[in-house]
This record gives sequence, structure tokens and C-alpha cells, in this order.
Amino acid sequence: MSVISLRLKDRDLERLDEFSRLERKDRSTAARELLDYGWEFLMLKHYKGGKLSLEGLAKKLDISISEAIDLLAEIGTEAPIEFEDYLEGFKVFKNK
Repeated sequence: MSVISLRLKDRDLERLDEFSRLERKDRSTAARELLDYGWEFLMLKHYKGGKLSLEGLAKKLDISISEAIDLLAEIGTEAPIEFEDYLEGFKVFKNK
């Protein structure tokens, strides 16, 4: 794990401290989690804007396509597959 040093505005440090208290985690852990949340948000934004495919989203977030579909459902975005595709996938799974 690498170490970096950065300057934060007072407001950003207050937010980090508040997040740290809410999650009951130390500052470093809280900062890493916020970076993860920010990356996830940015990748979802790129997906919704058409800059990333579903596969690209999954790769950027280091998750399976199925997990990416679940994540999209969590935030209220419809799954990018048709019901017929779902049924076809189910048939393939069933035959294995």
C-alpha cells in the first residue's frame, strides 16, 4: 500500500471527520472508502451517460456483470437486458 499526502480544505476535513464518526472508522479508512464511493459514482455516471458499456462498468468496478446489474438496480436504473435475454440465459444455465 502506498502513502500519499494531500491538502484538504477545512470543509472537506470536517466532512471526512463526520463520515469517520458516522461509520465509526479511523480517518484513513474513511478516506479510502470515500475514494471508493467516488470512483463507483463516477463510473456509474459514465455508464448512464453512455461512455461505458455494462461490461466496461463491471471491469472498472472490478465486479462481475451480474453484480453490475444488481448495482444498477440498487440505484434505480433498469437492467440493460430484455426479458427474452434473461430467459435465454436461464435456459443456458439450466442445461449445464
